[in-house]
Amino acid sequence: MSTTSRILIAGLSAALATVAAPAMAQSKGDLTLAIGAHQVAPKSNNGDLVVGRADVDNDIKPTLMLEYFIADNLGLEVIAAAPFKHDVSVGGAHIGSVKHLPPTISLQYHFNSAGKVSPFVGAGVNYTLFFSEDTSGVLGSDVSLKNSWGLAAHAGLDFKVGEKGAIRVDARWIDIDSDVSLGGTQLGTVNIDPLVYGAAYVLKF
Repeated sequence: MSTTSRILIAGLSAALATVAAPAMAQSKGDLTLAIGAHQVAPKSNNGDLVVGRADVDNDIKPTLMLEYFIADNLGLEVIAAAPFKHDVSVGGAHIGSVKHLPPTISLQYHFNSAGKVSPFVGAGVNYTLFFSEDTSGVLGSDVSLKNSWGLAAHAGLDFKVGEKGAIRVDARWIDIDSDVSLGGTQLGTVNIDPLVYGAAYVLKF
């Protein structure tokens, strides 16, 4: 075998080894930051209030997800976002809008974390803070929504793009139920229960 052939074979072997090498394996003590955008899509028919059926529309905002690995492949994640804003209607009539922040903490497990494609699943707890109710519609200006605690489920795929990077697509379901009141009188409960889905770039530190 010629020297040139040996060099070519050695170079090809090195390239194949690089392709097959583990990328972005998640080990205990690792930290990742994901920057992206997600849409909050409340379920249809969000509940029947005293004054009619409630509907809450969709919104999309930038998001941040920070995850610390408490064990190999097992991470504790916190998601934060810019305030989401939703138009609200009752019985087909627009009654205003509301903003909310839905910080969520999840414990999640990453499968095949050393591979090129890594699925993950998780579950956690959500706290949704409602504020800046702009209720200048047919019900007047005294409508308010109560903050909410609920469970959350999360699943997604990470597509590795290097030793420390990945493109993530994911979706989560959040249990968000809020009591609605008008001038201090309760009108009922809206069951928002949104699907939150989007994409992000994940960086490992």
